[in-house]
Amino acid sequence: MEGIIVNFRRNRNTQTCHHMVIKVEGIDKKEKAKALVGKSVVWKSPANKELKGKIAATHGNKGAVRAIFETGMPGQSLGTKIEIK
Repeated sequence: MEGIIVNFRRNRNTQTCHHMVIKVEGIDKKEKAKALVGKSVVWKSPANKELKGKIAATHGNKGAVRAIFETGMPGQSLGTKIEIK
């Protein structure tokens, strides 16, 4: 299953670099997104390094999820594909 990294988790003043908001293809409701909680995610960098994380919760009502990664994610990860296992 694949998804797209949409943004960092953020508020008005700060952003959390190891929390990412992910939009999953084919999921458009909060109820469907709840089934993904607990699954692992992997992002491959352009240098073929893998950054691993885990889906922690849903985000909003349109099926986005929030993933927590082991390390901070770079800004170049925004808009790229991510693999959900």
